[in-house]
Amino acid sequence: MLVLPDRDTAEEVAEALGERFGVTEEPRLVRDALAGEDDAEDAQWLVVLRDEERRLDPDALDGFAAEWDGWREEP
Repeated sequence: MLVLPDRDTAEEVAEALGERFGVTEEPRLVRDALAGEDDAEDAQWLVVLRDEERRLDPDALDGFAAEWDGWREEP
């Protein structure tokens, strides 16, 4: 799962994942409101990836997410 600052960035990342890592299954985008915040601008966006075969390198995903001002989290 990649955590990103806004929806536009999350959409760009989802698209770039296919180009950079060969991800063929479209990632799921999920809005994650910050605790105690009701304002839509105070939300992070998650790009949820399925990698059951563990083909994606966690370190490479960390670096990729950082390029977009985000980070990777394990579910």
